[in-house]
Amino acid sequence: MRIIRYADIQGTIRFASQQSDGSALEIDGDIYGKFSVSTRQADVKKLLAPIQPTAFFCIGLNYKRHAEEGKNPIPQYPVLFMKNPAAVQNPGDPIVLPTKLKSTQVDYECELAVVIGKACKNATKENALEYVLGYTCGNDVSARDWQKDFGGGQWCRGKTFDTFAPLGPALVLKDEIPNPNALKIKTILNGQAMQDWTTEDMIFDVRTLIAFLSGSTTLLPGTVIMTGTPHGVGAARKPPVFLKAGDTVTIEIENIGQLTNPVINES
Repeated sequence: MRIIRYADIQGTIRFASQQSDGSALEIDGDIYGKFSVSTRQADVKKLLAPIQPTAFFCIGLNYKRHAEEGKNPIPQYPVLFMKNPAAVQNPGDPIVLPTKLKSTQVDYECELAVVIGKACKNATKENALEYVLGYTCGNDVSARDWQKDFGGGQWCRGKTFDTFAPLGPALVLKDEIPNPNALKIKTILNGQAMQDWTTEDMIFDVRTLIAFLSGSTTLLPGTVIMTGTPHGVGAARKPPVFLKAGDTVTIEIENIGQLTNPVINES
């Protein structure tokens, strides 16, 4: 099942099941508990990010080729940072380049986003996927200057400006993606493929990440895990390629779809 989150003509936020013909049927109940698909057509006025995260766990340096392109050693444990849930952006809405805390080095990062469906603590690799509700496309937009030089030694400042976490277009439930580490993943910038790889290259696979993150820690329903990005980021290119107003960025993941956002300057 593909679940979308949307605002209807009255501005009420709802969930719906997206059908193969592009239509959508309203969902009754709680997507984190019991829910059912109705026969009522969804009145989709605006498509929203499929999840408003309760928490945003992000993993850095989790693809072998990406670690190599940055000349970083392969990490012994997952490299964890967090984003502000308010950084989420909807499909089709703009990535806003910050000007108050100005950045001239804003980068794209295509990522498989995992959504936790029920409270999870001390999961094992064997049962980790039982806690997953589904998957969506994510873009870990990153201000490299604030990430590396101005952020006090932490990555979070450069990763969590408003609009720096586009998600979508739909949440694909886990039964449609039996192996999240066998998916093609891609970033397309202004029609050109910049990242084009596979989630098989993850250093720590999805099962391992859930077991690690839930160790002595409760992951609440609605927690989003951004699982890292493959090689081809703008900062590693020669010369570097950073986002500018007027660009269009598309994240594409096999069996999930395409997440597209324009880029504008903060007003």
